[in-house]
Amino acid sequence: MVIVNDDWCKGCNLCIINCPRGALRYSKRFNKRGIHPPEMTNENTCNDCRMCELVCPDFAITVVEERATVLQEG
Repeated sequence: MVIVNDDWCKGCNLCIINCPRGALRYSKRFNKRGIHPPEMTNENTCNDCRMCELVCPDFAITVVEERATVLQEG
């Protein structure tokens, strides 16, 4: 699962370009900078490779494995 801090995104597009599975796209909403932050195209497309997290210069993206999320909730 990809978590995006919308207000940290500057719209550089590096996460979208570098996603090997094409799991990210620009959203229709705006952040406080007037930028369209990325969003998941389909959660099943993402394979948790963390490439988007690694290339984000502003640390606006965090990748969390679903198993870890479920364990924390339970």
